[in-house]
Amino acid sequence: MRIAVLVAASTSLLGAALVVAADQPIKIPAYVSAAVADESRPDSDRQRDVNRKPADVLAFAGVKPGDKVGELMPGRGYYTKLLCKVVGEKGSVKTLAIQMAMPRPAGAPPPPPPETPRGTPCTNVSADTYKIAELQLPSGLDVFWTSENYHDLPNPMFGSADLAVFNKKVYEALRPGGIYIVEDHNTAAGAGKTVTDKLHRIEKSAVIADVTAAGFKLDGDSHVLENPADDHSQPPFALKGTSDKFLLKFRKPK
Repeated sequence: MRIAVLVAASTSLLGAALVVAADQPIKIPAYVSAAVADESRPDSDRQRDVNRKPADVLAFAGVKPGDKVGELMPGRGYYTKLLCKVVGEKGSVKTLAIQMAMPRPAGAPPPPPPETPRGTPCTNVSADTYKIAELQLPSGLDVFWTSENYHDLPNPMFGSADLAVFNKKVYEALRPGGIYIVEDHNTAAGAGKTVTDKLHRIEKSAVIADVTAAGFKLDGDSHVLENPADDHSQPPFALKGTSDKFLLKFRKPK
């Protein structure tokens, strides 16, 4: 897996450190392998592993036993079921769903049952639902996790969030040194945030600009979920899990 590593150099374009691509394998910790292999995971989740590569993603993120995790918009709990196993009994996962402000677009997958995240085999998961403008995050988090849904935050369907306000809330919720993981569907170069509603995609550089403006430092840029065969012209749910995705790790300075 290629990982972009942080280099101490500034750039006015991103307002962050320069990121240089490098070949660097990541070792999968035993507790991550155990979570992915856990027999309690449903077959529907396991079938998605080939595209979502959870062991690589979790190892890159650095989530570990004992961590306190906040997970935004958990959907059907694909990562909730994994995160709660990784952090274990001494850790916790708080899922934070966002109420829709208008009906889902035609062709979008149906919404998950509201109790799905609580339906994991773990006892360390709790869940809340908020309107985006009223979102409250727990304090002292080690990790804040958002997977394939950052692009939805500025859309009318979820209340047209002010991303600057949202990212500041994440910054304040994390402990010093805490990690912010953003995984999402990439779009064509130069598109920025112009197709978040139409194609449910967002440009990686736009996310980096957003998050570093809130005070975070870019700590890693993984290429493990990239798919050069995706021409970025279709919404991801039309591609059955094979969209071109980016995976970013930010750190709150100590």
